Amino acid sequence: MSEPVLHVDTTSQVPPYEQIRAQLAALIRTARLVEGDRLPTVRQLAADLGLAPGTVARAYRELEAAALIRTRRGAGTRVAALPSAPHHHDKTQLTTLARDFTSSARALGADTEAILGAVREALEEGM
Repeated sequence: MSEPVLHVDTTSQVPPYEQIRAQLAALIRTARLVEGDRLPTVRQLAADLGLAPGTVARAYRELEAAALIRTRRGAGTRVAALPSAPHHHDKTQLTTLARDFTSSARALGADTEAILGAVREALEEGM
């Protein structure tokens, strides 16, 4: 994971572990990180972001629980295979995606109007 860079806003009301989790989940779901891509170690990412290792470890645990990453001793932490897309939307999955986007947008400093505007623009482009 040399490129996409993660950003954590320590002044945000969104906890740092949630900012990391949401940004990585978004990178995985949008295929900017793909199956097999190696993530930095907990210690390395914590050092890069200036955070405690426990903060990054919590984000990684939540991503593992969501089956987005997998960690194996000796192989490191890698992006897991995404399940094939369902033909109909799952309300829980949709809510998770919305939460991920909102958390990432807030971490960038976007307010509610900017977030809603970005969603509207994306919906219009997809029509």
